[in-house]
Amino acid sequence: MTVNHLIRILPKLVKYNLKIIFAGKFVWFILAALFFFGLFMFRAAWDRAEITEELIYTLLLFPSMLLVFYPSVFGIQNDQDARILELLFGIPNYKYKVWVVRLMMIYVALFFILILFSCFAVVMLYPVNQLEMSFQLMFPILFYGNLAFMFSTMTRSGNGTAVIMIGIAIVIIIFQRDTYWNVLLNPFASPRDMPPFIWDGIILKNRALLLVASIVWMMSGLFYLQKREKFI
Repeated sequence: MTVNHLIRILPKLVKYNLKIIFAGKFVWFILAALFFFGLFMFRAAWDRAEITEELIYTLLLFPSMLLVFYPSVFGIQNDQDARILELLFGIPNYKYKVWVVRLMMIYVALFFILILFSCFAVVMLYPVNQLEMSFQLMFPILFYGNLAFMFSTMTRSGNGTAVIMIGIAIVIIIFQRDTYWNVLLNPFASPRDMPPFIWDGIILKNRALLLVASIVWMMSGLFYLQKREKFI
C-alpha cells in the first residue's frame, strides 16, 4: 500500500469507524452535551456564581462523560447488532487492530470537542487555557470510558453496562473527597486549608492513578474479548 493510497482511504476509514462507534448518533450526543453545558453556564450566570477555571472544569465534566458514555458502553453491542463482530474475530489480533484504534479515535475526537467547548466557555464566561482544560478533563474520561469498555466486554450487553456505569457514577459522586482517590478531583480547585505544594502532589498522584487504572481497564477489556465463544 502506497502513501498516496493510504492518504486517500484514511478519511473514509475514519468516517466508517466513527459511524460504527457512535452508531449514527454522533451529532445528537454532541448537541445533548452542548445543551447541558449551555444550561449549566446559564445557571451559573443566573446564580451569579464566581466564574473561575474551577467552575468551568466542573461545568464541562458532565458533558464530557455524556460524550464518552454511549460509544464505550454500547460499542460491543453495536458490533453485534451490525453483525460484524464475528468478522472482527476473524482478523488476527483484532482486539488490538480494531478496538484499540477505535478507543483512540473516541478519545482524540473527544479531546478536540472539549477544545471547542472550552472556546465556547471563553467567549461566554471566562478566559481559560483550552488545551490545559481539555487535557485535564481527559483523565476522568479515560478512566470512565475504559471502565465502561471493560464492563461491556464482561456483560456483552449495552443496557446492562449502562446500569452498572450509572450506579458507579452515583457512588463516585456521593463519596468524592479532596484526596487523590477521587475520580472527579478538580485540579483547578484551591483548597484554603491545604498548602499549595501538598495540593499539587495530590493532583499528580490522582492523575497517575487515573492513568494506570485506565490502562488496567482497557487491558482487562481486551482480555475478555479473547473469549470468542461468549460473543458469537
